[in-house]
Amino acid sequence: MTRPLEPLALPGHGRSFADYQPQHFQWSLSDGVGTVTLNRPERKNPLTFESYAELRDLFRDLTYAEDVRVVVLRGEGGNFCSGGDVFEIIGPLVGADMPSLLRFTRMTGDLVKAMRGCPQPIVSAVDGICVGAGAILAMASDLRLGTPGTRTAFLFTRVGLAGCDMGACAILPRLIGQGRASELLFTGRTMSAEEGLAWGFFNALHAPEEVHAQALNLAAELASGPTFAHAMTKKMLHQEWAMGVDEAIEAEAQAQAICMLTRDYTRAYEAFAHKLKPQFEGD
Repeated sequence: MTRPLEPLALPGHGRSFADYQPQHFQWSLSDGVGTVTLNRPERKNPLTFESYAELRDLFRDLTYAEDVRVVVLRGEGGNFCSGGDVFEIIGPLVGADMPSLLRFTRMTGDLVKAMRGCPQPIVSAVDGICVGAGAILAMASDLRLGTPGTRTAFLFTRVGLAGCDMGACAILPRLIGQGRASELLFTGRTMSAEEGLAWGFFNALHAPEEVHAQALNLAAELASGPTFAHAMTKKMLHQEWAMGVDEAIEAEAQAQAICMLTRDYTRAYEAFAHKLKPQFEGD
């Protein structure tokens, strides 16, 4: 009889985020769903040097989380995020030397890498203003729920910058198509919520007073599922961008074989055999 494989405890793994207390945004954790709330509503929740770095570190560290299965990202006060703070980021960058500028742009890109690299699905609840780096945060999420009043703009060209910011030229065309992405990135114009839904940027639209709750409901549904398999799905969705079809099929064969070694796979089979709902535990 084959003995079930036991998990191996490694130093640095199995970190709990129950007591995590960030300085530059809010964090809460309930039933495996962690919620990040950008909380500068008087300025429509702009990002600062410090919040960029702290968000990057959080999403990097979530790789080792033992109690976070899904992340919800939202803004406080009826808006998602107004991008980089004009006075705390854009102003100080004017006149900075090239090494300083490159350190900053690499840091912002590292935030997107961390969001794409963490195993947890990220659900963004997007209301009101979602522009600049805020639009990038929504774009880098795995699922996006908007409201009829959501206004999304990749407005980098409006401030004399290129549209190729934080992975926008790689990720946005895959979400909404090359032509639509090109228009938004060249012009910086606002994408309406209806356009975002029709083009596939938003998965659904909800009333402003409901969008956060709907995001939590979706996150709870995902958190109750096979989270190891969800992490594998997220990884393959990202990695297969750079693969041919044959390589992707082989990679998926290997990924699926790995998932078949999980206890959740066995739990699902046994529940099905007994006509019960499977109770997934993420291992």
